[in-house]
Amino acid sequence: MRVAITRTQIATAVAAVLSAATMAPALAKDSGKPAVEVGPRAEGVYATGDFHNHTTCSDGSISMQKLIKKVTDTQDTPWGLDWFVQAGHGGNGNRNCTLVEDASLSSEPYPFVEGRGPTTTWANSIGAAAVKGNTGSSDGSSSTPLSSQASPSMWRWQSLQELQYPVAEYLSGQKGLPVFVGMESVVAGHEHTSMSVVSGQVVGKNGVVGPGSYVPVGDANALAQWSYCFDRGDTDNSRGGANNWDCSVPGIDYSTNPDWKANAAKLFPAGGVGSGVRGHNKTVDALKWMASYHPYTSYYVPAHLERAGPFNPDGNNGFNIEHLRNFNNAAPKVAFGFESQPGHGASDNRGEYSPDRNSIGGVRVDSVGGTTWGGTGVYAGQVGGVWDALLGEGRNWWFFASSDWHNRGSFSADDRRSTQDFYPGEYQRDYVMVRKTSRDKGGPANPQEIVDGLRSGNSFAASGQLIDRLAFVACSDNRFKGDAGAAELEAIALQAAKNGTEVNINANCAVMGEKLKINNNDDVLVTVVVRDPSGTNYSPYTFPNPSLLQISKTQPLNKPELDHFDVISGLVTGMIKPSLANYSGQWPDNWVDNPDMNTVPAGAKNTSAGVVKTFGNGTWTTDGDYKVASFRLSGVKATQYLRLRGSNLPASVPYETDADGNPLADIYTNASDASKLRIPCTTQMTTQIPANTVYTGTSIDGCPAHLARFPAVTGQQYVSYDVAAWSDLWFYSNPIFIEVKNGTIVANVK
Repeated sequence: MRVAITRTQIATAVAAVLSAATMAPALAKDSGKPAVEVGPRAEGVYATGDFHNHTTCSDGSISMQKLIKKVTDTQDTPWGLDWFVQAGHGGNGNRNCTLVEDASLSSEPYPFVEGRGPTTTWANSIGAAAVKGNTGSSDGSSSTPLSSQASPSMWRWQSLQELQYPVAEYLSGQKGLPVFVGMESVVAGHEHTSMSVVSGQVVGKNGVVGPGSYVPVGDANALAQWSYCFDRGDTDNSRGGANNWDCSVPGIDYSTNPDWKANAAKLFPAGGVGSGVRGHNKTVDALKWMASYHPYTSYYVPAHLERAGPFNPDGNNGFNIEHLRNFNNAAPKVAFGFESQPGHGASDNRGEYSPDRNSIGGVRVDSVGGTTWGGTGVYAGQVGGVWDALLGEGRNWWFFASSDWHNRGSFSADDRRSTQDFYPGEYQRDYVMVRKTSRDKGGPANPQEIVDGLRSGNSFAASGQLIDRLAFVACSDNRFKGDAGAAELEAIALQAAKNGTEVNINANCAVMGEKLKINNNDDVLVTVVVRDPSGTNYSPYTFPNPSLLQISKTQPLNKPELDHFDVISGLVTGMIKPSLANYSGQWPDNWVDNPDMNTVPAGAKNTSAGVVKTFGNGTWTTDGDYKVASFRLSGVKATQYLRLRGSNLPASVPYETDADGNPLADIYTNASDASKLRIPCTTQMTTQIPANTVYTGTSIDGCPAHLARFPAVTGQQYVSYDVAAWSDLWFYSNPIFIEVKNGTIVANVK
């Protein structure tokens, strides 16, 4: 939840650390050194953001200006993200997302023009003659300029380089916030990935503003080149026109590779049998390119990676665990996590995951896991699954969430109800430790500092504002012996949480994304402080949570309370070599019908992982909105990790959680098959909202009309769409590793 009045302590801290609208611009440069070398514990705060969302330049519904205003504003909308990466699909698009919807979004360089909104084509705005590159071709053979077409689509490389980046830089300066551009890449050999190369991108306006024009200080040239070279949706062969790009990767000889097209200076993997394997190999090359040229200003995070099913060697579907390992091996500073908590949280299939969603070789296969589980994909949602397998190797592989904003489904983009998506920051948000390390003195945080924060693993994700502060620390230090030592660490962690930051003291301690080095048989003290803030969250619904009503618990949807959190532990046994059989492993199909970990290949699970502690009322202490808990691991002999998850739902909520508190499959709230819906919504609205009304309020006091019914039209209303999401809230932390001397080394973590 959020405090109902104003953003308090963290707002001040974030403003001080992240933004200063009148200060010097900050440029993201790849210095060849990680920013953390400037000071591993430089000052920082947990700052909220989103890096996967869409405008009309891809398949979204609104302009860049409207999206950025919506998600960073604290007036017309309350979501107020601290940093934002605008990142639509790779490939191409034919609409101009830099045009604004109305006069309220107008500015000198980007004025409102009547009749020309963000769905206007490039041909009808900048003119077809201005569209660069050649028409697409599967083998790079096209010689037809796009400018010769009546209404061409524009390659993403051009829109990023020449149109979208300048808007982001200008608005970042106006807002004094880190706003920059990335991309949801259409992945060769797979589906989609959230990524960026932020070299050259500037935070803070310092360009030349004129009527209808803005000349930026920085650029997105590196990201544009990557888009041309490696996005599966980009089949242009023009080398970026005057950019004259060469996509070769240092150390790789393409001279005998038939997929290398010299005229385009890039790979065009042949289709048909083996196309998935060839595509995956190109993607690994893309990561090697990033690691070679932009190792500290790049990130590559597979998105909704369970949705498209398992890997398809002859097509472009999902990701098995071996592909994630390949990515991390090729570029551990770049490929360091996944979005296993997807967006599309209000859709008729939560996350757009569903059984039989995909066709591979003419056979229908599920999204991996069949559906989401408490809004999270099975790779992270299943204790002992893929995420735990990767952590069990000691990999720097972190958990992220995203909005994947496109539209509101059956509602206007300005309506608070949704049958499809939530805005960035409205429902899910990533809380990332952002430090003062590489910006200009006195300037705002630069994009590299955001990327450094993502890379660090010092982050957590929460839905529905269930928590908004977390201090999670593990210490092995004489300073914290006995009850007095535990009380001291709890006091330190509580103050850190109140300040929106981490525990940062002169002691042998580690926080999320780090490893604590100890001697064999040492004790470890673990302390967790979370804030479950009073007041309301961003839900427009004030009626009791129907899922909790099943167990006679009355709690408004817009006032959720953290019921408990779990501490999950697993052993670290070391990196698996690619030559070994258990390096690979495809998750079983039909998981909803048979969720049996015995059927999961050894390479895709960690059998040592499990819940070791659960804290709730009676086992944590409280300080206002803060919950405080500690425990000791005595005589630690084996290298391991600890991570957290928590929910507003207790164990054994019908159709939501099992007896151990694990999330159940979301098929019982997915409206795509109303016959499977099981949780009735019975609270009647006091005043019905008239049809075709754009509802912008925050006080819907009963089940809204758009909830699915079974039988249709006249049957019972059931929890579905956005109400299903607001009913079922979770947070996930990234891990702390504990490395025992002379034991297994946590190789990829500092």
